[in-house]
Amino acid sequence: MLHQTLDMCGYPCPMPILKTKQALAKMHTKEIITVISNDQSSKKDFVAFCNQLGHKLISQEDDGNRIIFNIQKK
Repeated sequence: MLHQTLDMCGYPCPMPILKTKQALAKMHTKEIITVISNDQSSKKDFVAFCNQLGHKLISQEDDGNRIIFNIQKK
């Protein structure tokens, strides 16, 4: 199973969501992407994104000023 990491630190929303959506479109079902962001509004944005599109937000972890999301494609 492939695993991608997308570092979106320094990019304000909606860019982390848009780039994640593009990356997920190229992935297979059940593959996981790790997204790293330092935009605090990403927390609510990624929850809504996953709920809307049916992807699974496996984890959301605060790491200093960064937030690390692990998302599994539906």
